[in-house]
Amino acid sequence: MPLEDHAGDVLAKSRASANLRAADVALAAGLSVENYTHWEKTGQCGGAPDYTALGRLLDLDGAKLERLAGGWEPNAEDGGRWRQLRMISTSGSGMTVNCFLVWDEATRAAALFDTGWDGAPAFKLADEHGLDLKHLFITHSHTDHIAAIPDVRARFPGVEIHSNSRNAPRTQHLAPGAEFSLGSLRVAWRDTPGHAEDGVTYVITGWPDNAPPVAVVGDAVFAGSIGGPKQFAALAKRKIREQIFSLPPDTLICPGHGPFTTVGQELANNPFFP
Repeated sequence: MPLEDHAGDVLAKSRASANLRAADVALAAGLSVENYTHWEKTGQCGGAPDYTALGRLLDLDGAKLERLAGGWEPNAEDGGRWRQLRMISTSGSGMTVNCFLVWDEATRAAALFDTGWDGAPAFKLADEHGLDLKHLFITHSHTDHIAAIPDVRARFPGVEIHSNSRNAPRTQHLAPGAEFSLGSLRVAWRDTPGHAEDGVTYVITGWPDNAPPVAVVGDAVFAGSIGGPKQFAALAKRKIREQIFSLPPDTLICPGHGPFTTVGQELANNPFFP
């Protein structure tokens, strides 16, 4: 799966949150405005930018940005250590979004994290593995992550829905410190606003064979990037550091867009975190 953001996307997001003109950033990079804007749009830079200067101007790590521009990609074993975890990708309105199905091996109790555009692939997996969907956990209420909620309710009328949105029914609100059981698995939640006001990260522990934790992060962080926080960039980055990067380095990160990654790989390679 390709990265959600190339180096040009990272620059565009950083420039927008810093309220800088393309000409200002091009000057710092030692590029023409035309070359710089092409880089933002396509991820392809025809010159030799000054990554150190870009980092200083945009509060990025220049060396990490250079690695991303050079083709860095995460190596997260495609989730292979977590046998009862599946990434499901669906497309709509010009974008592809991930949701995640998790289940307990013994009880076959399952949870879905976000719905994506279409519930059918998750239902097919549930049928193939004989699963009973008990919980639907929402990372944030942007349309691409919740579009199939009516389908999930229709297919599993007893499903419990959990959300941090103030617009959700009170029965769905996540209580401070709440944890949920899924057979031997445990699901806790952490508040990660920035990209979205109601952003939540779910941390799943208790995996067979002592597999590391799994963090379903929504659009808080992607492999090599973060979700577009615009005016809330400082809040977004602080929450990622406090609530996601504080997890063990081998924690599997399941993002709303793009491939799996890990906490350790993001600490070492994500340009947003100097």
